[in-house]
Amino acid sequence: MPGIYTPSRPHRNEFLSLRGLRHHLLRWGEACPGRPPLVLLHGWMDVGASFQFVVDALAGDREVIALDWRGFGLSEASGAGCYWFPDYLADLDALLDAVSPSAPVDLLGHSMGGNVVMSYAGVRPQRIRRLVNLEGFGLPEVSPAAAPERLVKWLDELKHPPGLRPYATQAEVAERLMKNNPRLSAEKAAWLAGHWARETAEGYLLNADPAHKLANPVLYRKAEVLACWQRIAAPTLWVEGSDDQLSRFWGQRFPREDFEARLAVVPQLERCVIADAGHMLHHDQPEALAARLSAFLAG
Repeated sequence: MPGIYTPSRPHRNEFLSLRGLRHHLLRWGEACPGRPPLVLLHGWMDVGASFQFVVDALAGDREVIALDWRGFGLSEASGAGCYWFPDYLADLDALLDAVSPSAPVDLLGHSMGGNVVMSYAGVRPQRIRRLVNLEGFGLPEVSPAAAPERLVKWLDELKHPPGLRPYATQAEVAERLMKNNPRLSAEKAAWLAGHWARETAEGYLLNADPAHKLANPVLYRKAEVLACWQRIAAPTLWVEGSDDQLSRFWGQRFPREDFEARLAVVPQLERCVIADAGHMLHHDQPEALAARLSAFLAG
């Protein structure tokens, strides 16, 4: 049996009501006058604990807060037939009102969380001091002609909603995490599995509402997203792993030149590629990522 990763900066668990739902927060360090909190937002089918390895690699002289999005981790599910992207922005707005009502924060998002923070930073530019996007590429542009078919798919899935299969043991959950990301060590996977899943009578179930898997009836509207991105006022750091995840996920449906054109609208942009890392770069190379974040956030 492998050992289990031991955090050097254990987190504190807190619960906060945001817009009528009980949300789980992980907190490290204490508020420091003159230093904004660093707020971390995870991706789809992930949890806030995913950032533990990066937090351990950061200097311990600032407050760090990670949120479990609604319907993920230990946060309450919405109970709705779909998870709407604007709700994530509203939940983030409520979170910042609660944790830093009078001062801007440093804000970081990974994958889906990266897409949320980019839109939010354009809508509420005064709330963000520094912005970091980890592999939040967005989605391919979809023709409006696809809307009827997407709505049909959503309506059909509501009649037969998706589920999440149970795992027999927590060790199987860890194996799944390593299958998803071969760079993830057995020790880190064993630790993450305890946050990624919970024990039930049926076995170990992922801490995620299956409704997240429903087709989204609202098409991704690139023009609306870019209208937000071009309003970002904070210095922005784009970080990706050296593995080309954009091509892996989407192929020619979302060519690199399309994404480069999107990034070009961000007013104050720095870029960084983390070597020997894939989409879960905060798992693959937490020390290298923490060093780059420290330099950027110190500006």
